Amino acid sequence: MKLKTLSLVAAAVLAASAQAQQATPKVLKMQSSWPAGIAAQDHFRIFADRLDKISGGSVKVEVLAAGQIVPAFEVLDAANKKVIDGFHSIPYYWVNKNRAAVLFAGPPGGPFGMDHTDYLGWMWEGGGHDLWIELYQKELKLNLMPFSAHPTSPQAFGWFKRPIKNLADFKGMKCRQTGINAEVFQRMGMATVNMPGGEIIPAAQRGVIDCAEWVGGIEDLRLGLHQVYKYHYTPGLHENNTIGELTFNLDVWKSLAPIQQEQVRSALRDAFITWIAKNQKENADALKEFREKHGVHVLRTPPEILLAYLKAWDDLAAEESARSPFFRKVMDSQRAWAAISVPAKRFMLPPYSFAANYYWPPDAKPAAKAKK
Repeated sequence: MKLKTLSLVAAAVLAASAQAQQATPKVLKMQSSWPAGIAAQDHFRIFADRLDKISGGSVKVEVLAAGQIVPAFEVLDAANKKVIDGFHSIPYYWVNKNRAAVLFAGPPGGPFGMDHTDYLGWMWEGGGHDLWIELYQKELKLNLMPFSAHPTSPQAFGWFKRPIKNLADFKGMKCRQTGINAEVFQRMGMATVNMPGGEIIPAAQRGVIDCAEWVGGIEDLRLGLHQVYKYHYTPGLHENNTIGELTFNLDVWKSLAPIQQEQVRSALRDAFITWIAKNQKENADALKEFREKHGVHVLRTPPEILLAYLKAWDDLAAEESARSPFFRKVMDSQRAWAAISVPAKRFMLPPYSFAANYYWPPDAKPAAKAKK
């Protein structure tokens, strides 16, 4: 009887211990590359909130903004060294480590005309995610596990202190650009300066730069670009399909139970849809505010510039493919996926402008208010 009682007590202690462990949430310390008030940080917070709810509180994310632990451009190395558990950023920031990084951010032109859905199809169903893991873990020898996160696109062409009517107009201008996009713009005659988002406005106010590219819409409004520039051009084809990343230290990722890993994936996909739906209306409201409240000239980017950008990007990508077998392997994979999906979608889907122009003619004047 005594032995039986001891056994029951031991079982109760083990059960209580297991329950206590289960009740203790796993808290992940993760930092972004964004200022705290930027819309991309909203996505980070939405993801953390969804993961908290989906996991029943078993996995929580401490959402940190750029600079709270490490500078904006150092989150990749910090996560690799486990200074932080992971980060919210964008792959093209790491082109100084491997040029193929840009291909996992939705590179210029889509690539090959792809939109968000096409690109995620390649990422999730066409082997893209496996190639991304190969880049980080094998090519770069980083202890990381990446995932697609937030669709910060289609992005605007940029902000300028004077009108830009053709390719010649911005040659020689000094503009804030980042990553491999900066190199493409340099080929088009622009002088570029790389800096994180939080440094753009001070640089513009001091006259260090003549123009700047950030994102567009609500992101640019929150950053305050309308305070220093009054000519805003959209769209751009340098980031017409950009998608950011949420990346974990690999040991941290492996420490999550299989169900928790699935909860992370589900929270990411949920946050993608939640954020882009919210962001589209915010962008529309921001364009209206630029025009009506801040006196900004919101203009369409000249097609000549967009075509020149695609050609310059294609030249750079071809050169890089000749130099790097891995870059070429990823580009070939993306091209093969786009060769099927893009022409089919172009054939099956009506142009967005078709019904939009029917209901909202671009040259129509607002209806006059009825007299009382």
